[in-house]
Amino acid sequence: MPIDTSIDFVPINIAVITISDSRTKENDTSGDTLEKRITDAGHTMIKRTIIPDDVTQIKDTLNTMSKEKEIDCIITTGGTGLTGRDTTPEAVKAIANKHIDGFGELFRQVSFEKIGTSAIQSRAVAALINSTYVFCLPGSTGACKDGWDEILQYQLDIRHKPCNFVEIMPRLNEK
Repeated sequence: MPIDTSIDFVPINIAVITISDSRTKENDTSGDTLEKRITDAGHTMIKRTIIPDDVTQIKDTLNTMSKEKEIDCIITTGGTGLTGRDTTPEAVKAIANKHIDGFGELFRQVSFEKIGTSAIQSRAVAALINSTYVFCLPGSTGACKDGWDEILQYQLDIRHKPCNFVEIMPRLNEK
């Protein structure tokens, strides 16, 4: 992926939400993985929390965080599967201003290269909520690594060409 080193890196503020009924601060390896990758890339980890797989709480948390001026991007992990408690995509779709359909498509393509047809079970999604980027990854540590390493580290780097999410941030509120 082409990085234009003549452009200065622009760090953004990122929040991570782990959505799980079983993860705790002590065993949240996916949240740990994302936090390390975010800070190693030079971004600021502004907030990190764990909430249960509950569609109302997911919507409320995303809506509240997306209104915080210091948060540019939210990455969630968990709740994107097919079980009855997996409701992250439903929560996002209910409150999104715009959907970023290509993210889920690309994530499943990346996943297919690693886990084959099991990638079809992922409902990874992305959207703009209150002009804040929201990327929803599966709960597995491997999926978080793939999502960051293959997609997000590039799209959240203003030096990535031909285009990236950071360079259009000032225009997200255009009318």
